[in-house]
Amino acid sequence: MCVLLALAGEGLRRLPGLDLFGPMALAMALGLGLRAVLPLPALVVPGVRLAAGPLLRAAVVLLGLQLTIADLLSLGLAGLAVTVTALLATFALTLWLGRRLGVAPELARLIAAGTSICGASAVAAARTVTGASAGDAAYAVACVTLFGTLAMVLMPLLPPLAGLDAAGYGLLVGASVHEVAQVAGAGFRHSAQAGEAAMVAKLSRVLLLAPMVLGLAAWLRRGGASKVARDGAARLPLPWFVFGFLAMVLVASSTELPEAMRAGAGMATTFLMTMALAGLGLGTDLREIAARGPRPLLLAALAALFIAALALLMVKVLM
Repeated sequence: MCVLLALAGEGLRRLPGLDLFGPMALAMALGLGLRAVLPLPALVVPGVRLAAGPLLRAAVVLLGLQLTIADLLSLGLAGLAVTVTALLATFALTLWLGRRLGVAPELARLIAAGTSICGASAVAAARTVTGASAGDAAYAVACVTLFGTLAMVLMPLLPPLAGLDAAGYGLLVGASVHEVAQVAGAGFRHSAQAGEAAMVAKLSRVLLLAPMVLGLAAWLRRGGASKVARDGAARLPLPWFVFGFLAMVLVASSTELPEAMRAGAGMATTFLMTMALAGLGLGTDLREIAARGPRPLLLAALAALFIAALALLMVKVLM
């Protein structure tokens, strides 16, 4: 069932108007819709859990083959300062705002990860170490999809207003827009130079997924979050798949992989992640999402505005 929904999401992405959304968000929406009208048969539950668990981790590991340390270094010190500062500041501010707004800590962490790092992929990876529910993850994915899509549409209006050249605009997009596909859409809509700069900056953020997930897991295990500490932080899984991700980055950085292998790994990564999000949708009752109310949506909006504003300020100052 997850395979079929992933294929459907990939097909729908090619339709006019729906190309603004990635296949992952579309597959999750299909899963949510199917779960809303039909009860989930017991027969498919093991497959849904397989897709949302082990196959998701396999996708994160394969993602490492798309990234190299050279990508990170090619940004230069100024570019690295923009991406790393925007990521860390947004993550911290989102957690702080979540407490101020009364958003559940588990959901706030997922919104922080999705906004600051790489959208739905980061939400799914962070969920494995936070113990968040499927409903939390679905809500967070919906938020980052919505505001990432808005950013993709509105960002191309900025260069003439903010006086940005192609390189500065690309860095801004790569440092602030959520999903890789959204970054490509916003960057290449300006120019090839801006699109390439945006993708390099975005890849640097994706590389930081591993240390962020490891850091979050270590913090929760030490009891840094009160609820997790009360419920037994020691039961949180150690994210071994993150070490697999780092190993694949080292392989890609030290070996000239055939282009066909990298392309195949990229397609497999996207499809496995799409299956995982389809499984997430199938495992979520829409009433669970509605019960969370509008405050997490406001949190995601404020986080998206903050990362864009901070990245723009730093690009203007440093570039």
